[in-house]
Amino acid sequence: MTIPARYTPSNLQRESVDGLKGLVVLQFGTNWCGHCQNARAVIEPVMAARPDVQRYLIEDGPGRPLGRSYRIKLWPTLVLLYNGQELGRVVRPQQADELGDLLAKAQP
Repeated sequence: MTIPARYTPSNLQRESVDGLKGLVVLQFGTNWCGHCQNARAVIEPVMAARPDVQRYLIEDGPGRPLGRSYRIKLWPTLVLLYNGQELGRVVRPQQADELGDLLAKAQP
């Protein structure tokens, strides 16, 4: 049995994120968000198939500076970065293809 991924408060600063190397997904949301809970079935298999992509599940909300720096408005939002630069994002994915296509285009 797999333990579902959980959003946790993050001390990551934008400057630190901008310095991350390789492919990274910042996944913004909360554990109590219904949209986030429903999207797990779409997100988890895609991310499990891509162990080469670092993923951070970041608990977002008012006053959380990292989410505000990316102008996150809806949860979950997944922001794909390569070497700290945003390549694209998926907001409230409902099909695996949405995230899969984004990751496929991001081959360095």
